[in-house]
Order: sequence, then structure tokens, then C-alpha cells
Amino acid sequence: MTITAGAHLNGVDTPTLFATLDAVKAQPEIAKFQFRAENTWQSGTHSRSTISGFFGAGQELAHENPTVVEADHPAVLVGRDRGPTPVEYLLPALAACLTSGVANIAAARGVALTKVTSVVEGDIDLLGILGLGGGAVRNGYEGIRVTFHIEGDADDETLRGIVEQSRRRSAVFDALTNPTPVSIDVVTG
Repeated sequence: MTITAGAHLNGVDTPTLFATLDAVKAQPEIAKFQFRAENTWQSGTHSRSTISGFFGAGQELAHENPTVVEADHPAVLVGRDRGPTPVEYLLPALAACLTSGVANIAAARGVALTKVTSVVEGDIDLLGILGLGGGAVRNGYEGIRVTFHIEGDADDETLRGIVEQSRRRSAVFDALTNPTPVSIDVVTG
């Protein structure tokens, strides 16, 4: 398949994708981004986060529409179930990051996709979070599994290669599988 100017493949504006790659190659400093979320405690285990502004391509930017995310614990974990638990948000973040990578990589390779779905499952032992694991049980996921169902106008090996390339380039996969420095500052009063 030949990609032509103005072509969109898999919903991806491929000329803009390649222009972005060329721009970053020419000016690597525009690749530095900072994403932000603001969170406010509501009550009990319920909090609300807003995702709006970010820095990227050398300037302050904002999403067209701010996103508000509710997080809570279910009643069985002393919450009021006003949203998914914070650790659950990692699962759709991983799925979305991998899926957007699949769409972009397939478009760049000229592969038309007809179906991409995934199921992401994470196993966690609450003994760690509750401080009852004697230090032997981690606080986070013990393991996460992602199963993709992918169809398109390419052979199975090519489609598997697209998913693998997405995994290698996924920022969320990287953050989950490699230590990421996290600093916490506290301002009181």
C-alpha cells in the first residue's frame, strides 16, 4: 500500500505523523514533554483528578477538553465506589498506550487494520497494601497480562510485529516495567 499526501490510515493522519517525526529529528528539543494532573481529595478514599494543561513542542498547551477522573475504593475496601481504584487506572492506560502505538505503527507501515481489541488483567495481593504481608508481598501488581486480538490486511507475523513494536515504544509499558524516579514534596499549612 502506498501512503499519499492527505492519506489517513487507521484514523492516523500519516503525513502529519511523518512530518512530526521529521520535525523532531531536526529539533530534538521539541520532544521534551511534561504531562500533569491535579488531584483533590473529596472524602474517605474518594479523590478527583483533572487533566488539562501540559508542556510540549516547546510551549504550554492544553487539551481541547479537560478530563476529570474520579477514583475511589469499592465498599469492600472501605470506599463508596465513586470510581475505579487508582491502581485500576493503570490497566486502561496500558491498553490505550499500546493500542495507539499499534494504530500509528500499522499506518506507518501501510497496514490497514480492521479490528484491534485487548483485555488487560492485573493480579494484586492486598496483603501488601494493608501492611499484612510481613514485607514479603509487594504493594502493587504481581503481574499484568495483555491479550490482543488484531486483524488487518497483513499476515499474522506482521501483525504480531506491529504489536511488539508498540510494546517496545510504549511509555506506559516502560513506566510499569522499569523503575521510574518519583519524588514527593509536602507543603503544609
